[in-house]
Amino acid sequence: MDMKKIAVIGAGSWGTALAITLSNKGHEGKIWDINKEHVQELKEKKENVRYLPGIKFCDRLQPVDTMSEAIEDARMVLFSAPAQHFRSALDNALPYISQDMIVVNVAKGIEQKTLKRMSEIAHDKMSNMKYVALSGPSHAEEVGLGMPTTVVVASTDIKLAEYVQDIFMTDKFRVYTSSDVIGVELGGALKNIIALGAGISDGMGYGDNAKAAMMTRGSAEIARLGVKLGADVHTFSGLTGIGDLIVTCTSMHSRNRRCGIMIGEGMSPKDATEKVGMVVEGMFTTEAAYELAKKEGIEMPITEGIYAVINDKIDARDAVNQLMTRDRKSELTY
Repeated sequence: MDMKKIAVIGAGSWGTALAITLSNKGHEGKIWDINKEHVQELKEKKENVRYLPGIKFCDRLQPVDTMSEAIEDARMVLFSAPAQHFRSALDNALPYISQDMIVVNVAKGIEQKTLKRMSEIAHDKMSNMKYVALSGPSHAEEVGLGMPTTVVVASTDIKLAEYVQDIFMTDKFRVYTSSDVIGVELGGALKNIIALGAGISDGMGYGDNAKAAMMTRGSAEIARLGVKLGADVHTFSGLTGIGDLIVTCTSMHSRNRRCGIMIGEGMSPKDATEKVGMVVEGMFTTEAAYELAKKEGIEMPITEGIYAVINDKIDARDAVNQLMTRDRKSELTY
């Protein structure tokens, strides 16, 4: 395919890994970050030593000083800002985004105050935006090194998803398409809550049985909320559902799991988040999902328990005991 000019907004680990993947394929990439010192460091080192050390940029990947410089003449604008900052990043970028540009968002979360998914925010800002969500089981550390990875690109316009699929696809980065934007976004956001819970369980010294239960029943409550909000139930059995859930609940690359482990070991949620050193999306998403479940009348006991733990309303061991002693039920998956 023809090589494209691509802007990457946000130079954390994931944005950088995708920028490296795209530029190594032959696309011309410009990467910008709100932290000016960080951008200067990227320029000097030709490497993201802060968030993705050891992986050099090729000549086609250029760190730039301004958002406008990154976006001008771009065919695709990739947003890799934390979910709670997506709205402000998009607001700042909109003056430079034309209607023929494709917007790809990789943030996984739900906005706290509005309880909106990222696509809802995007279409509120520009109703005819060519919006695509990219999600799936994909640690930046592995993608940056070119390890085999599979993800999903989702759009209500399947032709647009297929176009973005072609832009990203390599022999190490396999991309599937989906038209279920709701399911893809919710699976990517809500699995971070369950990863916090899996980490808490590990931190308390509970075994594989407990983590398997956490992941399985967590998947059930993710799907329960998703279906109520209009998602296809099958999406939650795919890469952006169970796939992302597995990788986030089992790997030490996962910030959410690492944060949960420290909470399970007795550290306060605030101190654990600070020690991770990067944004722990699950802490924000738990708050939003808790409110969303109440609003929609959906039972999400694991989410409720983790919400209580991270808000210091209950001890983690008491939360586990409450989950284990709930009323008897049939295993109705959704």
